[in-house]
Amino acid sequence: MQNDASTYRDMYEGPVVFDDGSTDSDNVYWYGGVAYEITMTHKQALDKPTVTCRIPAALLSVETPSAAAADFLLRAFLPYADELNAELYNRSRTERENGAYLLPRPGSEVLVRNAAFFAVCPQKYYENGSANMIFPLPADGRRQLSPQLCFCLRMQVQLPLRRLRKSIQMLCRDLPQAVQRFVDSLDTGALQNALALAERQRRIRAWLKTSDCCAFIANGSILPRAKGTDAPLPDAVPFRSTPEDEREVCGVRGMAVRRGITVIVGGGYSGKSTLLDAIAAGIYDHIAGDGRELVLTDESAVTIAAEDGRSIRNLDISPFVRWLPGDGDVRDFSTDHASGSTSQAANVVEAVGHGASLLLIDEDRSATNFMIRDPLMKALVEREPLTPFTDRVRELYERLGVSTILVVGGSGEYLTPAERVYRMEDYRISDTTAAAKALARPADPLPPPALRRIRRALLADRFSAYPEGSGSERLAVSELGFLCIGDERVDVRGLHDIVNGRQLTALGFLLRHLAVHNTDCRIDIAQRIDELYSEIEENGLDTVYSSYFTTCGRFLDLPRKTELLALLARMRLIRFAEKP
Repeated sequence: MQNDASTYRDMYEGPVVFDDGSTDSDNVYWYGGVAYEITMTHKQALDKPTVTCRIPAALLSVETPSAAAADFLLRAFLPYADELNAELYNRSRTERENGAYLLPRPGSEVLVRNAAFFAVCPQKYYENGSANMIFPLPADGRRQLSPQLCFCLRMQVQLPLRRLRKSIQMLCRDLPQAVQRFVDSLDTGALQNALALAERQRRIRAWLKTSDCCAFIANGSILPRAKGTDAPLPDAVPFRSTPEDEREVCGVRGMAVRRGITVIVGGGYSGKSTLLDAIAAGIYDHIAGDGRELVLTDESAVTIAAEDGRSIRNLDISPFVRWLPGDGDVRDFSTDHASGSTSQAANVVEAVGHGASLLLIDEDRSATNFMIRDPLMKALVEREPLTPFTDRVRELYERLGVSTILVVGGSGEYLTPAERVYRMEDYRISDTTAAAKALARPADPLPPPALRRIRRALLADRFSAYPEGSGSERLAVSELGFLCIGDERVDVRGLHDIVNGRQLTALGFLLRHLAVHNTDCRIDIAQRIDELYSEIEENGLDTVYSSYFTTCGRFLDLPRKTELLALLARMRLIRFAEKP
């Protein structure tokens, strides 16, 4: 870096001078066998570079790369970053004046992140000295070194305003020394425990795929959350399986929720919604201490709710809506402002079409006229366009293999189709199937089968990251729950299985990648998304990031394919065509 606070050219270009007088350019700084790659975050933040620390995995006792190992190491480094920031902090100055080390703060979910990952990285035969001087390693180390597996820890470093010497110290002394302390003090026992938990979670998930069960809740799990946080509630009642459903899976005893139609009932504040929320959270692995680390759910599960005002495009909603006023086509339905019942019908049809094998529905978040229509109302209102979910829930399972777990507290309509009924009381669960069946009324005649898994192709016109008539791309993610791309403004507040803003940012970049790399007029969107995720698995999540979009965050957490498909389904300007 030149001795000129107005330029950061040297920092990003990395001019170096070897001890023999030759010169080169390298934006990677080496210290103690660890590489520090310095790159520009974006052109409007020259004083906030992105630094990727490449730590050889052998130094961390990691033999096999995994998302669980990367997650543990990121969390383990955070206290060292906090120490660095505490030394920089001065409450009379802004962060830009003080300087700061900025890393993502993960929740309890274990996710694929572009801030912590493993990669095979090149190695250099020299170490950095001072004043841009490079010193080669001893003669026996000057040979071309083979690439090696590294843990890559990515952060942003806010350099202090007009304090060049302090900036150099932060990048070239304080950070490398903190990384060295992190490596030297790493609790490898805790790392192995985290990896053992991840392996147990993997084995239970593998069991779910081959068993007759769609979810597993370990005995002793803490399901309630502390108010306003995602932390376990202190002194909460530990979960205990019903005797009828208790199984031992991979050395863990707990409740196995069987596939089919499961209804959870209970009074107010009984814990029934808490149980469903925990099952919904089980699509992701969780860290030890979360309380739900051994609550594991079919990874294709989708939370279904009413979503007033959502956009629907070219969707066959005829299984739930028989006709529309004005002769609207229910087999090719589009609207910019769906009602609660229509939106929930669309959410079910789309989830099934996207490959869901389990639907999670809470009565409190649903449209009443979509969920139920009792005999009195059927007798009073004979001409009704809506087919309630009660009339389709069994068809979903028997014809398509899609299970449903419902939480109800105000209607007994689902006691008839339910195969199992559980009652929650003071966060304790009991099997009340026999009592429910004794009270349930006889089943009504069901409508003819109509459900199917719909696969749609995306028509490429209007699917663009460029606003009409503009030569510049547009991508922005709002904290209020909107994603803007091209001329689109997509409401993503209905994506209930997204757990943080970094996943939303990743959705934006994934969507943009699909748009700018498309050359087809008719896109097999499911296949294209599969190809994109394969590319990410091979090359890392950062392959979709672009520094061009200055308002988008630098850190990304990978969402499921399901959420990307759901995002596309909520766009207002695009069109779909059903695949034959």
